[in-house]
Amino acid sequence: MNELESKKLIRQQRAFFYKGRTLPVKTRIHMLKRLRCCILKYQEEIHSALKLDLGKSSFESYMCETGLVLDELRYMLGHIHKFSKEKTVPTPLSQFSSRSYVTPSPYGVVLIMSPWNYPFLLSLTPLIDAISAGNTVIVKPSAYAPNTSKIISKIICEVFPPFYAAVVTGGRKENTCLLNEHFDYIFFTGSQHVGKEVMAKAAQFLTPVTLELGGKSPCIVEKTANLKLAAKRIVFGKFLNCGQTCVAPDYIYCHRTIKDRLILEIKDQIRKQFSEEPLNNPDYGKIINQKHFHRIVSLIDPSKTVCGGEYDSDSLRIAPTLMDEVSFDDPIMQEEIFGPVLPILTYDSLDQAAARINSMAHPLALYIFTENKKAAEKITKHCSFGGGCINDVVIHLATSQMGFGGLGESGMGSYHGKAGFDTFTHYKSIVNKKTWMDLPVRYQPYRKSSEKLLKLFLR
Repeated sequence: MNELESKKLIRQQRAFFYKGRTLPVKTRIHMLKRLRCCILKYQEEIHSALKLDLGKSSFESYMCETGLVLDELRYMLGHIHKFSKEKTVPTPLSQFSSRSYVTPSPYGVVLIMSPWNYPFLLSLTPLIDAISAGNTVIVKPSAYAPNTSKIISKIICEVFPPFYAAVVTGGRKENTCLLNEHFDYIFFTGSQHVGKEVMAKAAQFLTPVTLELGGKSPCIVEKTANLKLAAKRIVFGKFLNCGQTCVAPDYIYCHRTIKDRLILEIKDQIRKQFSEEPLNNPDYGKIINQKHFHRIVSLIDPSKTVCGGEYDSDSLRIAPTLMDEVSFDDPIMQEEIFGPVLPILTYDSLDQAAARINSMAHPLALYIFTENKKAAEKITKHCSFGGGCINDVVIHLATSQMGFGGLGESGMGSYHGKAGFDTFTHYKSIVNKKTWMDLPVRYQPYRKSSEKLLKLFLR
């Protein structure tokens, strides 16, 4: 899509929006139901596309992509009437003879830029939230997942007319064309580097943004933790989607006294979950492309590898890899790994661990495994992070009952469920003043008597 085509599409969507066609709740519900039916219709094609792009099994595709999208649809369909209602709020005495209320209002034309690692989930979930709030939407999926982008385009084209919701495919050129245009809201999921570019472009039009980024998410394993269960859950969350998950544990930060036992448990879990030969496991995914494959391989230090380390450049697979004797100065700790490599670092006290985490960029997620309630409270209350879990990993993003989002360098804003509806909604504060009475206090000329009344009302 070139610049002229982008302008035309945005102009069509804005015209449609200002006709008020997206405002009726029944229209939004109708379109969401159509979307649900279409996803169910093409479910196998969606899973096939995800297999081609990322090597995902059908089970993983449903668990982490289509199933979560369908759950978001179910939640929104059940709550959209409630979310869309205006809310009366108390009116101060100084505004006597008025009704004050807050009414939800869509922003208008929304741009959703989605990543390649969960291409269906991270394209469709914000789309659902934006449509529920009454916006028109342009979705720009990642060019790195072309097969999934194709089925996303097919679904949205079948459900929506282009002046309501549309898909723009392509790469950097198309991204630039879109970001040079004026949108009413931009929702971006991706890297910190590109997130900064998106924010800079949005600033030219003072367009509000939500940025879902990443970072080095720590997984603290405290000395009282159930190590067998911790290892089982960490291995699941870290190596899901071959480690290409924005909220995956980026590194383990464990108490020095339990490190050796934890390593043994993690090794055992890697064997149990991925077999003795993970590279031959048909349910184990692959790295998205050669560029990212070589970047991840370059981070593996063979001298510090205690499990895994094998890779196959033809299939773009890297075995689940565990690295020991890692320090914060090592290359692998200088960037988000975003792959199936898990370094282990140690601490001597929980206060030391918390201080170290807080000295770094705010992570998107934080996890702590512990049987000590006070230890869990210390970390969750005193460390800054987007969201997380106690005694588990990644599952906090899988519920529509809670907002999901980052903090500081890991992003801004949130979505899912009510938080998603709020993200794509401007709440208008309105006072409806009655005409049968008009108190003279506020008008000039000002009098002493009026001042006394004013101080009675405003204090």
